[in-house]
Parts: sequence; structure tokens; C-alpha cells
Amino acid sequence: MLFNSTTFLVFVVSAFALYWSIFYRNRNWRNAFLLVTGYVFYGWWDYRFLGLIALSTIVDFAVGRAMFKSDSDSKRKLLLTSSIAVNLGILGFFKYYNFFINSFADFSEGILGLDANPSTLSIILPVGISFYTFQTLSYTIDLYRRQIEPSKNFIEFAAFVSFFPQLVAGPIERAANLLPQFREKKRFTYRDGSSGMRLIIWGLFKKTVIADNCAPYVNEIFENYQELPAPVLFMGAVFFAFQIYGDFSGYSDIAIGTARLFGFRLMTNFNYPYFSRSVGEFWRRWHISLSTWFRDYVYIPIGGSRKNLQHTIRNLIVVFLVSGLWHGANWTFVAWGGLHAAFMIPALLLPNNRFIESSGKMKIIPNIGEFLKLIRTFFLVTVAWVFFRASDVSMGIDYLSAIFTRFSLPENFYYFPPWLLALILLMVILEWLGKDSTPDRSMNRLKPWIRYGLYLSLFAIWFFYNAPEKQEFIYFQF
Repeated sequence: MLFNSTTFLVFVVSAFALYWSIFYRNRNWRNAFLLVTGYVFYGWWDYRFLGLIALSTIVDFAVGRAMFKSDSDSKRKLLLTSSIAVNLGILGFFKYYNFFINSFADFSEGILGLDANPSTLSIILPVGISFYTFQTLSYTIDLYRRQIEPSKNFIEFAAFVSFFPQLVAGPIERAANLLPQFREKKRFTYRDGSSGMRLIIWGLFKKTVIADNCAPYVNEIFENYQELPAPVLFMGAVFFAFQIYGDFSGYSDIAIGTARLFGFRLMTNFNYPYFSRSVGEFWRRWHISLSTWFRDYVYIPIGGSRKNLQHTIRNLIVVFLVSGLWHGANWTFVAWGGLHAAFMIPALLLPNNRFIESSGKMKIIPNIGEFLKLIRTFFLVTVAWVFFRASDVSMGIDYLSAIFTRFSLPENFYYFPPWLLALILLMVILEWLGKDSTPDRSMNRLKPWIRYGLYLSLFAIWFFYNAPEKQEFIYFQF
């Protein structure tokens, strides 16, 4: 059930009407209704994998209750280990079994000279498994650290795990933020409704107008990269940078906006990442729920930056490599994470820095130094995106090599559609003007006649430039 589909529109409108007309008054009925909608939403892809969500929910609810009641450190540690083992075991089997088997076979044949016959399985990757797995893991880890108290109501906890707006592609919510909202009294307000709709409108624009229109050009360029000149290859990488941003941040905007229609507030997941002046700042703005998850549950526990520079660099590399592998069972994602680690290391070696070279607000017109930092950061991030999009590491290396060596003008300027460049520029300008706030607040600050004019303009653009073929959200595969 894609966010940009008629099916989802009917689903949300129906759920919204039932929620606010019947279920919102009673907390238990409301949570039971949200649980059902979450399972219907997820089961629309493949009902067979609902058992995995149910298993993860049951295990973590039981572990949380037992952990809270126990004063034994060894028992609490055992309970935490069991939760981690079950959740990562499921994730590892469905997402990484064939990857590690094939990687071991390649290593045996290529390095050791052994004749390996890997035994792989026809495994279907459950949509969004990495997202809800990390969400439930954060719950048990926070319980172990005594930072939160466990949920006493199973339906409430199950609704938290399967909350449909952010179930399959985040934001990865912490229990401390989202779980208490299932206990609150709910009352529909015009403010929540209007801000939610503004986020949905802007998210759909980024997804269906920007990302989905970039997709055909990106696909064609990457599929034919061996015969295309450097300018076209570079534009292919740039288009992919905007495709993945429009796709994923658009999903997050729609998810946050939809949750707001039901009286829930999700964390901000994107904060205009392409306006970053360093790679460190980029990671404070891109997929914030994931980057903070790895910071709190991986980077800091293994030592963070508490020791010497050597340990800090090691910890940084570990986090980025693991983060890359989280995105998919392919060495291209590991290479992508490794590149970002390499981009971050020079900042650590320079004096008087803290991962981020630049902070603070920028003026409407940035100075030359800030502008050059913006361009440099976008260039480095775009280079890394090549590996994210490539089918294998060798393709990523060949693609980048061609960008820097295959200098010639393209014979066909079809790869540079002016209308698409204009739409991307429009998105960049609108986000730049509202960069110091969230999209819904930025729109709300406009005078009514300007705001409604913007709504009509976005609708007109969507009507004329809505991509004819609906594309699945890229992050659904993770």
C-alpha cells in the first residue's frame, strides 16, 4: 500500500473517519483500532510476515515486563540478550543469510582457492523489517538502562510497534517519545489537521514530482554508464541525490503528517540535509532517527570519543560500516558507509573541531565561504551516493572513474530535461527560504493569499508533472 496510491488515500480517509467518530474517546478501543489498522496496512503487502511483527512484539513486551520486575543485574542482562538475539536473529536470517553465504563462498574461491558450493534460500525480505526491529530494540535497551518504564498494556505496546504511518520506513521512534502518546487523551484540532495536511502535500510533491520523475533518467544513465560521457554520468549521480532525498524525506513528511491527523507527533527525520556545510552536519540533518539510534546504541556504548583520537576514529569507522550494512545486504552499502567515514576523519584530525565544522544559522544569501562549503559537501555526498545506487562495488568504482576521466560532451541532451531541472530548483528554493523551520510551519507563516496560492501552484505542478509511473519508496527495501 504505497503512500502515493489511491488505495492508501481510501485507507487513510476511512481510518480517519472511524477513528475520530467512534474510537478516539476510549483509550483501549482507540489503541485496538490503531493496532488493527497497522496490521491491515502491513498485511496489504504480504500477510505472511505479520507473524514476525507479532513475535517481536510478544517477545519484547514479555522481556520488558520481566526486566522491570527484576533487581538481578545478571537476569536483566540475560533478558536483554534474549531480546537482541531474537530481533537480530530474525533480521539477520531474512536480510543477510544469502549475503553472508555468498560472500563466504566468494572469499573461499577467490582468496583460498577452494571450490565452494553455497546453499542459498529463496528468501523474501519483509518490507520495513529493519525499521520496526530497531524500534523495538531501542525499547528493551532503554528499559535495561532504566531510562523508561515498560508498557503495562499489551494492546498499547502492540499499537506502538505497528503504528502504520511510520511502520515500514520510519522515523524510527523511541518509546520515550511515542509510547506515552498512546495513553494520552486525544482531541482533534484544526492546528494538527492543517499542519498534517501541509506536510502530506509537500511530501507528495517531493515524492511524485521530484523523485519519481528523476527515477527514469537515473535508471537509464546507471544502466548505460559504460558508454556515456562524464557530464551525463555526473548528472545521473546528481539526479539520484535528489531522487533519494525526495523519495525518503517525502515519505517521512507524509508519515509525520499522517500521524498528526491522528493526534500523534513523530520526530523530525530530515532537516534540509543538502544545506549542510560539512559531512558531519549532513549526518545531523539526514535520516536523523537512524543516525541518533546508531549514536546512542552503538557509537557511545563502544566508547564514542571518550578516549584517544585513535579509538575515536575506530569507533567512527565501525558505526558507519554497520550503518551501511543496515541499509542492505550488499557490499555497495558498506562502501557507501566507509566513504562517509573517510569524509569525516579529516575533520577529526583538525584542531578545535567536533565532527562538525560548521553550525548555526545561515543568512538568506550565504557568504562565499559558506556557499563553497555547501557545494563541497553536496559533491562529497553525491559521490558516495554512486555506491548506494550501484549494483556492485566494481560498478561504483567504474562509474566514478568514468566521471573523472571520460571527458566529452553528450550527443543527446535528453539527459538534461530543463523542466525537471526547473522543478528541482523550485524545490531547493522553497526549502532554502524555509530552512530555519519545518515545512508546515514555514507555509503557515505565509500570508493567507500567498499560502493558498502556493497550495494551488503545487497542485497545478502535480497535475501536469506527476510521474506517470508510480515508484515504490526506495527505503521500503530496507
